[in-house]
Amino acid sequence: MPIHQRRPAKARADVKSSCANTVAAEVEEEPPSQEAATPISLPAEKRIKHKLSIQPSPPDTPTPRRRFKQLYYPTVTERQWNDWRWQIANRVHTLAQLEKFLDLTDRERHAAMGLQTNLPLAITPYFMSLLVGHGSDYALRKTVVPVVDEFVKSVGEDDDPLGEDTQSPVPGLVHRYPDRVLFLTLDFCSTYCRYCTRSRVVGHGRLFFNRRRLENALDYIRRTPTVRDVLLSGGDPLTLGDARLDWLLTQLRQIKHVEIIRIGTKIPAVLPQRVTPQLVKMLRRHHPLWMSLHFTHPDECTTESYRACQRLADAGIPLGSQTVLLKGVNDSVETMSALVHHLLQMRVRPYYLYQCDPISGSAHFRTPVEKGLEIIRGLRGHTSGYAVPTYVIDAPGGGGKVPLMPEYVMGREHGHVVLKNYEGNLYKYPDCC
Repeated sequence: MPIHQRRPAKARADVKSSCANTVAAEVEEEPPSQEAATPISLPAEKRIKHKLSIQPSPPDTPTPRRRFKQLYYPTVTERQWNDWRWQIANRVHTLAQLEKFLDLTDRERHAAMGLQTNLPLAITPYFMSLLVGHGSDYALRKTVVPVVDEFVKSVGEDDDPLGEDTQSPVPGLVHRYPDRVLFLTLDFCSTYCRYCTRSRVVGHGRLFFNRRRLENALDYIRRTPTVRDVLLSGGDPLTLGDARLDWLLTQLRQIKHVEIIRIGTKIPAVLPQRVTPQLVKMLRRHHPLWMSLHFTHPDECTTESYRACQRLADAGIPLGSQTVLLKGVNDSVETMSALVHHLLQMRVRPYYLYQCDPISGSAHFRTPVEKGLEIIRGLRGHTSGYAVPTYVIDAPGGGGKVPLMPEYVMGREHGHVVLKNYEGNLYKYPDCC
């Protein structure tokens, strides 16, 4: 079923009537929890410029998002706007809709016209509110608005650069490391990142939250006792409804050798409305539960994102951020420093800084490796140690994550290790062994 097609009313009724701990066996459209909603027609009024605030605001304060809503969604109530299902149902996903908000360049327009067989276009109204008033060189706009460069495949690029398909013992499960598996729950995201490693999979309506497929993956985990760590990813697992996610987490928790469960998600950055009190109440029943978030730029750290992370952290869920290094988006010490400082304030540990994977059509996003090392050098010693992520390359072909560090060990001299600190000064440490 095409991903944009509405689920029939009978299917919706069946899902609503199901028990909270059961999942319908049939294949359904994603996201399974999405409620039907009529997309809002948008006026083409003049764009507004705004400056983001991370401080909570009274309900009557004209924040950038409220001004955006008043201008583009004047009939939408605050309750609708803050309903994550409404946000998903009203995503910007066509060229005509995109042009209601942004003055597109030729490179953007031509790309949006040719996405039928590539990674789809989808941006939540919330995230679109961060883009309006900015030009095509704006960092966040580059991450979600397609450009024609996506259609150019450069040397060394591949649709599956990490070799996940060759390390998949059952559909939707990747077993690369001995003690952990990657569990692809579905192929749906609320907003599609243009540099997505799994653009060959996500957004095409091929990987559904289907009982039979999930049971096959769960059976593999049950009969593989070396697996102690399960990472739920996709797509974005938090686009599932509470009942379905609760069912899957419950099944995993019943496997004795599964010690921890992780959830990989970009929801706090692109759809923070999803992090409801009901969601976190459910999640905390499945500890030890960890969450890997995906923040890319300090402008994603809005009041709403702060609130979402606060709820998750207050539920006892350790939060880490896995940031992808992107040319023209966050490839400077200043930008990365601002991002990691926001993250620490949000109680999110900067965990990984990823070198952009050589996915097909990603050359315009990828930086030289030296740029990543330069950023780590610019952070180390100049900010809190907790704020410095590990810079890694996910080795092409399935080699796994390889950490990279600037050169701090300069050699040996008369029984000493010669070290260089963050200021470039040399020091000797007596190496007794």
